[in-house]
Amino acid sequence: MSQETSKEISLAELMIVAASEAWRGNGELLASGIGVIPRLGASLAKLTHTPELLMTDSEAYLVSEPVPLGPRGDYLPRYEGYLPFDRVFECVWGGRRHAMIGPTQIDRWGQSNLSVVGDYAKPKAAMLGVRGLPGNSLCHINSMFVPQHNTRVFVAGEVDMVSGVGYRRERFSEGMNTSTIDLRRIVTDLCVLDFEARADDGSPAMRVRSLHPGVSFEQVQAATGFPLQRAADLGETALPDARQLALIAKLDPHNYRAAQLKNNPPALRASTPVSA
Repeated sequence: MSQETSKEISLAELMIVAASEAWRGNGELLASGIGVIPRLGASLAKLTHTPELLMTDSEAYLVSEPVPLGPRGDYLPRYEGYLPFDRVFECVWGGRRHAMIGPTQIDRWGQSNLSVVGDYAKPKAAMLGVRGLPGNSLCHINSMFVPQHNTRVFVAGEVDMVSGVGYRRERFSEGMNTSTIDLRRIVTDLCVLDFEARADDGSPAMRVRSLHPGVSFEQVQAATGFPLQRAADLGETALPDARQLALIAKLDPHNYRAAQLKNNPPALRASTPVSA
């Protein structure tokens, strides 16, 4: 890919490719990307490195290829099975699903909040409510998507309302089974994080896995309300290649991805100094 072509790649497209990597090697799991970029990431994963992934048409049918976003024109989905709600719940409770969600807050233990900001009895803002997240986060694999990496999202201390289960041991009674908790990746506009480091108590800890082009580790740390660990092999998040860009354009013919990040910035940006 030429340098001139690389300059035309958007940050959203880079994040779609980074999100797709969360599902790499998952096998026959139900892949659920909640939101435009996570959905395109799951779709790209199925079309490239992990074709065994199960995917629905966002209604009640399994499809053999991901359905494009928005008005479909003359496109006809390629149905291959029926997946009503009761079977979806079987996938959830049986651990046969990997979802990528977009929480409002995340803390150092991977606990997530999509319910309220502020005191629960008198919140500053109310969002979706916990929905199915408590059970989902306990029963199957989860990843996360954050369009604006800052200390309002990656909070100091604990999230205002624990909607999604994380690795904070104090939250669990003695003898409770926590072996099914599996947090994989967090894709933000600055970097990709995972939980492959270890805290002092031996529990999984958040670390920076890769930095987006032009972003420093110090910049990510300054935008996070708690200390992050750094991967020993920390590198740069890969840019999409020509094939991936063509598939993304096919999956998103109406370019909804361009509206997911403020001003639709380029993937390649100048290094940004860390603010005081």
